[in-house]
Amino acid sequence: MKVISLNANGIRAAAKKGLFNWIQKEDPDVLCLQETKAHEAQLSDELFNPKGYFRYFFSAEKKGYSGVAIYTKRKPDQIKMGLGFDLSDKEGRYIQCDFGSLSIGSLYLPSGSSGPERQGAKFKFLDLYGQILKDQKDSGRSYILCGDWNIVHKEIDIKNFKANQKNSGCLPEERAWLDKLITQDGWVDAFRVTNQEKDQYTWWTARSYQAWLNNVGWRIDYQIITPDLKDKVRQVSIYKTERFSDHAPVMIEYEKV
Repeated sequence: MKVISLNANGIRAAAKKGLFNWIQKEDPDVLCLQETKAHEAQLSDELFNPKGYFRYFFSAEKKGYSGVAIYTKRKPDQIKMGLGFDLSDKEGRYIQCDFGSLSIGSLYLPSGSSGPERQGAKFKFLDLYGQILKDQKDSGRSYILCGDWNIVHKEIDIKNFKANQKNSGCLPEERAWLDKLITQDGWVDAFRVTNQEKDQYTWWTARSYQAWLNNVGWRIDYQIITPDLKDKVRQVSIYKTERFSDHAPVMIEYEKV
């Protein structure tokens, strides 16, 4: 089972850069997108409806902002939109498809880079989401939570660790939250199951093309899984041959669940 996750930074913009042509070649079982910046009614063109896929969108109330989506070959038993609190749901930050005992979610966790008010909202989101994650793990279901988590986990996950200690996404409090999730609460960073190498980044600032050329990046896009799926991770990669947005697709193949 191949699962791909990507922050598209606008699904229409990514499509113009060849995203869906690439998807047809890669042929994933599930594609999770974040920051779609579109409502489903705006995506009637056949380009956004690749043959063989069901598609599900959860968009922000504000047009051209945030939003998540899932494309899947298999029709879900159930679709869940939102996390149940306004900070998430008004901004279209989570959608989930259930397949038997497996749930696959597409998550777009807020950034706090625009200022203190937004960083405060991000911390509130983390508090509320932490309890939901606990409930999900305790449910007995298997989860693959794909998305832009907007937090680096460890020093190995960012090029300039020391220089970014005061920047959103690399704040000690944020990293401690993610570290607790993985080291204490039992969730698993699927990419690191088989790849422990440095310089494995998924996002590069768009403010400088040199960041991309010199691989001065951050790994903030993850597939976070329940521990029962750890032994089912077969192959992981970050696709960088083509650029569809300022993020790179995270591609993970699992033994059939």
